[in-house]
Amino acid sequence: MPASIISAAALPEKTPTRSIILLAVAGFASQAQVRVMDSLLPQIAADLHTTVGDAAMVVTAYAVTHGSIQLVIGPVGDRFGKYRTVALMCAIGAILVAVCGMVSTLPQLALARLATGAAGGWIIPISMAYVGDVTPRDRLQPILARYLTGQILGQLFGQAAGGVLGNYLGWRNVFFVLAGMFAIASIGLVIELAVNPVTRKTTGRGTGARGFVGEYAAVLSNPFARIVLIASFFEFALMWGAFAYIGAYLHLRFGLNFALVGVAVGCFGIGGLFYAGLVKVLVGGLGQIGVAITGAFVLALAYVGLAVTPAWWLAPMATTAIGLGFYMLHNTLQTTATLMTPEARGTAVALFSSALYLGQTAGVTAGAPVVDRFGAAPLFLTAAAALPILAIWFGGKLKRNRRVEGPAGNLR
Repeated sequence: MPASIISAAALPEKTPTRSIILLAVAGFASQAQVRVMDSLLPQIAADLHTTVGDAAMVVTAYAVTHGSIQLVIGPVGDRFGKYRTVALMCAIGAILVAVCGMVSTLPQLALARLATGAAGGWIIPISMAYVGDVTPRDRLQPILARYLTGQILGQLFGQAAGGVLGNYLGWRNVFFVLAGMFAIASIGLVIELAVNPVTRKTTGRGTGARGFVGEYAAVLSNPFARIVLIASFFEFALMWGAFAYIGAYLHLRFGLNFALVGVAVGCFGIGGLFYAGLVKVLVGGLGQIGVAITGAFVLALAYVGLAVTPAWWLAPMATTAIGLGFYMLHNTLQTTATLMTPEARGTAVALFSSALYLGQTAGVTAGAPVVDRFGAAPLFLTAAAALPILAIWFGGKLKRNRRVEGPAGNLR
């Protein structure tokens, strides 16, 4: 067997924790620059003299390329090395995020975000696939949960920084701060590549034998994989199609300054951290399916509360609940996606991520004219009604799927 191949028998006895921590740092930077738009959107609209609905094109532009690039990253990451690929895209991301702070018009910002999405789209799915490659199946779920913490903290920072730092430094300088984070992450990844031989290996699973088309055929020929992808698309369409407008909703309805908007929206990340800390208890008590369905109902209650709240200070509690409910639902989909086609894991996770961001694109785009004409409350109520239905449907499919077992958790 060539030295460049990692087989199941060649997995390290101890998970390479340092390399995964550095990937989590990269995930932090990636998620921070994605979710920063939740709070920056009203600032950008005001500064560039446009409506929030029109300014939302920068969110859509990012999601289009972030989602569509997933169609190629899986086989490429498998062929050239996942860790090497993530390091390269972090370096490119540092440059492109800095460009976002230099533009002077909305179309220029949309183009910059379009390019940033093409680079940022590689980081998290390829990192997840790397974790799956170097972690034994019986340890995969807790290791993925720890990796997820980096993303959650990035979301928390991005949403809060978008409001707080944007309020005091201006939205352009926020992008320069985020570019610096990408640069730090890329330096750490390059050093790890130099000192850790595990990070320089490729999986060799499937890419050489099946080719590019064969990788996708291996995933899409699996009926349950198709169900996971469909559920993931609608989850993000509903969830982020509503969430993207919370900052603008709070600013317009209650007159909150951008610092308070950032704090309120950033509480989403606190809810995510609650989930990360309680995941073992929740799965042990409710089972994997029970966690997903319960999370969807938590989301529903939180979105209804946000739509009818009479006071702005209740919004942080609602967004915290949204964060908790979202990760209860989403982590079930995430874990399932990592395991649904292990023989083509990089491609499977890439397609999963593509479904997420294409769903976000559809949701944010559909929500823009609604927000400009009716406000954000109808979007919140739509998400509240549809997400529990989606979770119940997917829970039934997951329960009937015999392939989801072991690290996927208790399926009751």
